[in-house]
Amino acid sequence: MSTNTSRLLSLDAFRGFTIASMFLVNNPGDWGHLYPPLAHAEWSGWTFTDCIFPFFLFIVGVSLHLSTNQKILAGYAQGPLLRQLLKRACWIFLIGLMLNLIPSFDFQSVRIPGVLQRIALCTMLAAPLVIYCNWQQQCVWIFALMAVYSLIMLGVSVPDADGNWARAVLEPGKDAGAYLDRWLLDGHLWKRSKTWDPEGLLSSLPAVASVMLGVLTGRYLSAKLDPAVKTAWLFTTGLACLALGQILDSVLMPINKSLWTPSYSIFMTGWALISLACFYWLLDANPSVSLKAGMAKFCRPLIMYGMNALFLFTLSGLIAKMMGFIHINSADGSNPSLHAALYAPIKALPLMAVNASLLYALLFNLIMLLFAWGMWKKRWFVKV
Repeated sequence: MSTNTSRLLSLDAFRGFTIASMFLVNNPGDWGHLYPPLAHAEWSGWTFTDCIFPFFLFIVGVSLHLSTNQKILAGYAQGPLLRQLLKRACWIFLIGLMLNLIPSFDFQSVRIPGVLQRIALCTMLAAPLVIYCNWQQQCVWIFALMAVYSLIMLGVSVPDADGNWARAVLEPGKDAGAYLDRWLLDGHLWKRSKTWDPEGLLSSLPAVASVMLGVLTGRYLSAKLDPAVKTAWLFTTGLACLALGQILDSVLMPINKSLWTPSYSIFMTGWALISLACFYWLLDANPSVSLKAGMAKFCRPLIMYGMNALFLFTLSGLIAKMMGFIHINSADGSNPSLHAALYAPIKALPLMAVNASLLYALLFNLIMLLFAWGMWKKRWFVKV
């Protein structure tokens, strides 16, 4: 597939890898038994699981540039194109909110933030920057978003949930972003914390920067350069971002997903660039036709995932919720959830608890792959 088209096989495969990883970490048999890489870092720091969401936002940015650039070259006017992107973002936000409403549909306490909601908000904020700004202006915006966030987080005194005022306290529920969320969204935050939200409003600023770093990557992939040179620069820039993220972790704010600190945004962009470079070389840039064909076949499950990522993510969330709130009557008189009933025979296998939990997650992934395969086979590609 040409590297100058709006659809790269490598991008679909990378997107598919990311959503398959999300299925794996979001659907264990037992949340109390996880391998450490399949759980989020407790606060600061990172694990494999903490890479997944920033990979999504990075991919959103790459796709934003590739799709809008193709439409602009085809003669689309900027205004209608912006309205189209904003409409799409609104639909994504509503889908995410609907997932949060299920099963109780309690509008008084529904969590308003969420994964899809953050993707939608970042798309809304990034869309005008993608359409109306050149790459130099986009770089300025990336710096400005991170700088404004850092100044507020480190320079503004705010009260915590108990009313104690402090400045630059980067602890759960005590930072400026948590205060803003309580002020604007009190009663509609993450139920496990209630006083802060990992997809909060203020941390959306550096999350938009993550999207814009993907946009710059999309611009670079669209350039008429030798594919080998592109691969080398993607990889080299990724290493540089890893180094810069570690430096910012020491001198500015720690790498922290819940706060989406600038160090986290840049560090995870580094891993995203390196991962995309690998997929790009194997599937799009490699001079060996036979190797590209072989890798395309090998990566086909990921490509199937990647071409219906939003639909499959939504479907997986619905299935997981249904298995939690649907209960069945068993022969012993108990009333376990469907999830517990399905996990029971796996749990009874002669396996370590973490391996049984992992096996359940792998089987869930396999079921989602069957959905992806069926849609791919029938050429059903759901777009919002």
